[in-house]
Amino acid sequence: QVQLVESGGGLVQAGGSLRLSCVASGRTFRSNTMGWFRQAPENEREFVAAISRSGGITTYANSVKGRFTISRDNAKNTVFLQMNSLKPEDTAVYCCVADGVPLRFSRNPEVYDYWGQGTPVTVSP
Repeated sequence: QVQLVESGGGLVQAGGSLRLSCVASGRTFRSNTMGWFRQAPENEREFVAAISRSGGITTYANSVKGRFTISRDNAKNTVFLQMNSLKPEDTAVYCCVADGVPLRFSRNPEVYDYWGQGTPVTVSP
């Protein structure tokens, strides 16, 4: 059974930083794109960032570009999201995702086959 388990969320003041981690188990994703989405209360799900299988290609939502950095460690089947200069509008549940199809790279949530349960991030003013 494939599982994605996030950790690292919490409460932080505006301007602070958090580092999210997501460990995958049940299969390897070294040939697959992984990423992060988020959903705030009463908002639609929003793409945050994605990273290619080797880590050589990344893409970010405009709202987080320059503040967030996605990375991965294929040896540990893990993807990270370093979040700096956090703003209250970053408050959301952050979910890790993995594409079941190798070599594909997309920001579309519909292509991601595997989703974690999410870790909450709250940024106070």
